[in-house]
Amino acid sequence: MNRLQTSLGTLTMQNPVTVASGTYGAEFGAFYDLNCLGAYVTKTITRYPKQGNPPPRLYETEAGLLNSIGLQNPGLDIFLSNTLPELSAVCSAPIIVSFSGSTIDEFAEMLDIMEQEPRISGYEVNISCPNVEKEGIAFGVDPDTVHSLTSRLAALTSKELIIKLSPNVTDVVSIARAAATGGATSIALINTLLGMAIDWKTGKSRIKRGVSGYSGLAIKPVALAATYKVASALRIPVLAMGGIYDWKDALEFFYAGASAVAIGTANFANPHAVPELIAGLDSYLQERDVSLSDIIGTVQF
Repeated sequence: MNRLQTSLGTLTMQNPVTVASGTYGAEFGAFYDLNCLGAYVTKTITRYPKQGNPPPRLYETEAGLLNSIGLQNPGLDIFLSNTLPELSAVCSAPIIVSFSGSTIDEFAEMLDIMEQEPRISGYEVNISCPNVEKEGIAFGVDPDTVHSLTSRLAALTSKELIIKLSPNVTDVVSIARAAATGGATSIALINTLLGMAIDWKTGKSRIKRGVSGYSGLAIKPVALAATYKVASALRIPVLAMGGIYDWKDALEFFYAGASAVAIGTANFANPHAVPELIAGLDSYLQERDVSLSDIIGTVQF
């Protein structure tokens, strides 16, 4: 009996733990067997190479991390020819490719190309980038655009289609519902909050571009509330992330309704965070003689 088994849309996972895009790489294989993961989510890929933002672009705060990496990546062609085979050689867990485009057509082009790769089990669609078709409005803040994008992509694949949502919206449930009605098979949330840090001695921004993404332990209550609201409103699974550092944090998200969780910033603080979380969660379930499915969505009031 596997107490940790869960389902994320079309995917069956041996355990509910994956990693947040951009916080993890194959180099973690030096610390533990990557096959312990329930799934592996890649760093976000774009159609063509991106150099990313100028430094400084990382700053550790009192209770989290500011980042302004800027989707630095080698581009889709290099990812498919080099990165994916290298990853497949060391990890047999389902591979979920996080990707982003500047237009709906570019998103569709990328997914169509990736559909030829049998090693890819699913996609995490990063919709926090600027949408030039709508004059710079981010994809993730407009329900109509989210629905149009998701519908276009859902028609191209039968693999897992995860839409990753931003918390920087007025009503995250309406955005999630638009993705679900468009054909998403699961929802990932939350992406980073907006944050900033300034050196009080000099008045200089700690991040070159000023406002950046904020992640880490401090955002857990925000992520937990978003998970509960979306999981309560929709019938498709939620992949939750935001401030999860150990198995007790993860349990809170399962009670809130998440079917799986992703570990992000915690990996920088503790390279063993993932296997420790999986082991701790397994021990807890064994002690209570329950399965993960018995806990999901059972928060009490």
